[in-house]
Amino acid sequence: MTASIASITTAVVLILIKIFAWIETDSAGVLVSLIDSSIDVLSSVINFIVLRFALAPADDDHRFGHGKAEAIASLGQAAFIFGSAGFFILHTFERMLHPQAINRPELGIGVIIVSLFLTISLVAFQKYVVRKTGSQAIEGDSLHYSSDLIMNIAVIAGLIAVTQGINEADSIIALIVGIYIIYSAFRLGEKAIHSLLDRELDPETQQEIGNIALTHKEVMGVHDLRTRDGGKVIFIQMHLEMADKIPLIDAHNVCDSIEDKILQKFPNADIIIHLDPVSAINEDIIVPFEPSVESSGTSS
Repeated sequence: MTASIASITTAVVLILIKIFAWIETDSAGVLVSLIDSSIDVLSSVINFIVLRFALAPADDDHRFGHGKAEAIASLGQAAFIFGSAGFFILHTFERMLHPQAINRPELGIGVIIVSLFLTISLVAFQKYVVRKTGSQAIEGDSLHYSSDLIMNIAVIAGLIAVTQGINEADSIIALIVGIYIIYSAFRLGEKAIHSLLDRELDPETQQEIGNIALTHKEVMGVHDLRTRDGGKVIFIQMHLEMADKIPLIDAHNVCDSIEDKILQKFPNADIIIHLDPVSAINEDIIVPFEPSVESSGTSS
């Protein structure tokens, strides 16, 4: 929640100083920076609201938790950013067709430099929070502000060019930044859609999970390993193959041991393990998990 409050506060400050700079300069570059900061405020407010829901523990109606609320918010942010950037690009084309002089470009440069300092401080804090929590909403917010760094540097370059008499540079830089914002919105939306559609974790992570299970000497094989990203929680399901005559209590202890090892590596995991006697495995219909070379012959 602290990250969301910091994000909202920073965005509001940026909007106020950029409104002043835009009025004084009439720069398309400053305008695109102002629009982007306005989008950031909306995104940060949405995140502040959504995180209160997403961080709530599982309940009777939401047994798998509320983590996907973050993906829904990210998708909404992506759609809004895409639309806003598209509108601005049209405005920039109009400015390119009907050029206007830029007033006091030095003032614009000074304001954007202040924006850079504030944004760098916020992004550093957000990345720390994402490392600690894995929050998609904060990660999406951080992506906005990270793109702001590139955008603000580009805007400064355009305004410097204006001071050297290249007036077209302001609109050209603004157009390039607008296209970049659309690209960033596409990436954010793509990730949110994958989360909502229960996309598997990446192959490397799946391989690591399967290998952890195979390190136990009682596990003779792993199959039907399935995973999905549920926001702040990842869900893991797998079938373990064991000897036919292993006592139930021993099999239970094996499962507990494997779960503990997986949780050491992925503390936000929700794990379900199904046990199969090895003689019941039909190799014709089950595709087994293929261990990596590193896991072969390893035992606990």
